[in-house]
Amino acid sequence: MNILELALMPLLILCIISLPFIAAFRKKKSAKTTRNAIILNLCSFFAVLALAVIFPIGGFISADAAEAAVSVSGSSLGLGYLAAALSVGLGSIGCGIAVASGAPAAIGAVAEEPKSFAKSLIFVALGEGVALYGFIIAFMIIGKL
Repeated sequence: MNILELALMPLLILCIISLPFIAAFRKKKSAKTTRNAIILNLCSFFAVLALAVIFPIGGFISADAAEAAVSVSGSSLGLGYLAAALSVGLGSIGCGIAVASGAPAAIGAVAEEPKSFAKSLIFVALGEGVALYGFIIAFMIIGKL
């Protein structure tokens, strides 16, 4: 285990357990609902922790895959895979943002004037194209590896 795993894992666990408190502070839930959510969170956390200790999961990875992972982690090949993953991920996030703002506007425009459907569809499709471009770039990166 490296230092990042040791520092980030407890922080992640603390954030997940504290989610009911955030809802309580924002006054979205009543006190009884918040208490029940905290109890459910803590019980499920300790149940998963106990199951992980009792039934350790391992041995699912073969020796060849482990050797390949070790060889990739020490070379620039890993950075290529990371770049491909980032291009798909960030392209998809950008597509989601574009469609989230363009689609409601298109629906409103079509509701007011049905003849504007084709123009509205073009703007929504342009937003979706960003994800396709990220996907194509990822294929190009993986093709060069």
